[in-house]
Amino acid sequence: MIVRENVLLAPLTTLAVGGPAHYFVEATTEAEVREALEFAQAGGLPLFVMGGGSNLLVSDGGFDGLVLRVSLGGVERKLNGSDVTYQVAAGEDWDSFVARAVEDECAGIECLSGIPGTVGATPVQNVGAYGQEVSGTIREVAALDRQSRELRLFNNADCRFGYRTSVFNSVERDRYIILRVIFALRRGQRPTIRYADLQKTFADVIGEPSLKQVREAVRAIRYSKGMLLVAGDEDVHSAGSFFKNPVVSQNELERLGRHKESGGLVMPSYPAGEGWHKLSAAWLVEQAGFYKGYARGAAGISTKHALAIVNRGGATAAEIVALADEIQARVSAQFGIELVPEPAFVGS
Repeated sequence: MIVRENVLLAPLTTLAVGGPAHYFVEATTEAEVREALEFAQAGGLPLFVMGGGSNLLVSDGGFDGLVLRVSLGGVERKLNGSDVTYQVAAGEDWDSFVARAVEDECAGIECLSGIPGTVGATPVQNVGAYGQEVSGTIREVAALDRQSRELRLFNNADCRFGYRTSVFNSVERDRYIILRVIFALRRGQRPTIRYADLQKTFADVIGEPSLKQVREAVRAIRYSKGMLLVAGDEDVHSAGSFFKNPVVSQNELERLGRHKESGGLVMPSYPAGEGWHKLSAAWLVEQAGFYKGYARGAAGISTKHALAIVNRGGATAAEIVALADEIQARVSAQFGIELVPEPAFVGS
C-alpha cells in the first residue's frame, strides 16, 4: 500500500473542484483496502471512500483525513442456461460493464448506459435511469465492515433499496466499503423500453430493437441532455443530476395543484408506488427561473439540462454550493418543495 500526502482531489472528480486530501491511497486489492482502513483507524483519521468521482462535491479546503480510492478490478461470469451472473469488482468502470453485458446479449442494465462512475458506487444510490434501477439486477453485495473489519454479504433485501437510497447511504451510512457486486441478468430477454424518449426513438422501428440499439439510443439521449461525459463538451464538468426528483404523497400533489398551470405548462408527475408521485426536479428548477445556460460566475447550469450544475472553468466548490443553495431557496419559496442534492459533499 502506498500512502501519498496532499493529493489534489479536483482532477479526480467530474466536477473538477475541490482541495487536497491530507492522505490518499489508491487500493487495487482487497488487502490494500484493509490496510488503508487500519492506517486510518490507527491514526484516528476520518476516512472517505471514493470510486470514479462522478457524484462528488469536494470542498475547497479538501479532506483532512484519508481518502481511499477503491480501484479493484475484475469481472467473472457464470452461465446457467439463460441466467447469467456477473461478479464485478467495485473499481470496474460502470459503463464498460454495461457494454460487456449488452455484448453478451444479457438484459437488465442496458438503460443504465452512459452513467459515469464505478460499479461499487451503483448499489449505494440504487442508480437508475430510463426505466431501470440496479436494484432490479443486484443479487449480492460484498462489503467490508469498517467497525468489525469483517466481510459481510448483503442479499438484495438486505440492501433495503429505495429511490436513490440503500442501507449504504441511509441507516448504515459510511459503515461499509463495497468490494464487489454480483448481478443477475438474463440472456435473450427483451430490452426495457418504458421511458418516453426511448419509446419515441423506436416508434417507427419495425420489430423489437436489440439491446445494442437501446444502449446506443440511451447514450444518444444522455448526450443530448449533457449527461454523457464527453471531452471538450462545454458541459462536461458536472456531477450529473444535482438534485433528486422529489417524491410526494397524493395529498402533497393535490396541494401543489395550484401550480399545475404555470406559463401554459403542466407540472409533470409520475407514479412512484401506491399513493406516491415523482415530480420533475428539472421542471421545478426551470420554473423557478434557472434556465439552461444560466451562469453565476464560473458556476452555472448546463446548456442541455436544467438539473446539471456545471463548472465552466475555474469554479470553486463554494461557488457551486452557492448556486445550489440559490436554486433550493427559490424552488422552496415558489413551490414549498425542498430539493435534495444527489452528490456526496466531502470536506468542511
